[in-house]
Amino acid sequence: MVNETIISEVILVGFPGIPEDLHNLVSTVMFLVYVFSLIANGSVICLVALNTYLHQPMYLVIANLATSNLLFDTVTLPKLIARYWFGSSSINFRLCLFQMFWIHYLGSVDACLLMFMAVDRYVAISQPLRYNLIMTNRRTIIICSFFWIFTATPSNVAMSFQTSDIVLCSSSTNKINTLFCTHTAVLATACTDVTFIRKVAFVCAMVVLLVSLGIIVLSYVLIIGEISSSSRSTNWRKLFYTCTTHLLVVALYYVPRVFLYTISLSSVIVIRPDIHALILFLYSVAPHMANPVIYFLRTKEIRQTLRKVLQTIQYRVGHRFIC
Repeated sequence: MVNETIISEVILVGFPGIPEDLHNLVSTVMFLVYVFSLIANGSVICLVALNTYLHQPMYLVIANLATSNLLFDTVTLPKLIARYWFGSSSINFRLCLFQMFWIHYLGSVDACLLMFMAVDRYVAISQPLRYNLIMTNRRTIIICSFFWIFTATPSNVAMSFQTSDIVLCSSSTNKINTLFCTHTAVLATACTDVTFIRKVAFVCAMVVLLVSLGIIVLSYVLIIGEISSSSRSTNWRKLFYTCTTHLLVVALYYVPRVFLYTISLSSVIVIRPDIHALILFLYSVAPHMANPVIYFLRTKEIRQTLRKVLQTIQYRVGHRFIC
């Protein structure tokens, strides 16, 4: 018989197998990653919010994506940094569930926004003359707001309530053997049968991921076909390169995520915990550093706007120094 009890805290392992003498290095890297995310995504949000010229559908969607990325990193990375910097590995189980909800909620928001961005680019390339009529700021704001509200309910809320009722073992198995309190990692600590909860979570995740991924792939296939066959476009090579870089970011976000969700139900394929944690980092945190560069800072209008802002700041600082 397995002793069961209500445990108020769980242990966040982080990267399994990392030697203790490398903890400071890991925490420093995570801190730099978080600072870069704050600066990059924060700059995107500020530039779009303060510059009326950037109040366009594409930039509004990118600002929503930057907000989601910034919230995700704020919910996850500070605790991971504290785990290696200060040795604070324990986390209250309720806070773990709180983190779990936001991780999956924001992941769903990201999927919907990436899907919407792909559709937006297809409309811009295939219907350039009607783009401003089809993709208006009002319509973009309504759709983005719908994504923020729709993805919170009912699946993520239901999963959180289901997971909050699980019984944890009283032995050393109350460990979150990865970077964050993901749904799969939390369920692994349960003493009770959680097969039904796993299947419900898997179905919900696959619906969100595969539907959005299918629309993204279809949109970019149509875009590539459009720019390849179009004799009107003199910048088709640049557009093709932009599409491929976007698809690389999409692949980094979707492929490892679908893979880990799929094998979580398999009893045949087992991934080492350290490899699992590395894959989790690559698809959850790495895209948040790439998104501002790929989708925003590489745009000509954005570089010009950012250059003007920096020149204005430099002028004001120099003027005050002279005075």
